[in-house]
Amino acid sequence: MAAKEGYCVKCKAKKEMKDPQEITMKNGRPATQGICPDCGTKMFKIGK
Repeated sequence: MAAKEGYCVKCKAKKEMKDPQEITMKNGRPATQGICPDCGTKMFKIGK
């Protein structure tokens, strides 16, 4: 799986997600959920 980039709200910067997982939201749209490698906060990116 290719590395996914997301926005960390706590660090206020774009970073590569650690352990990215492809998920489907309740409304059926695809998303990617992961963890910030620096602070450990959940990161989220809507879309593929």
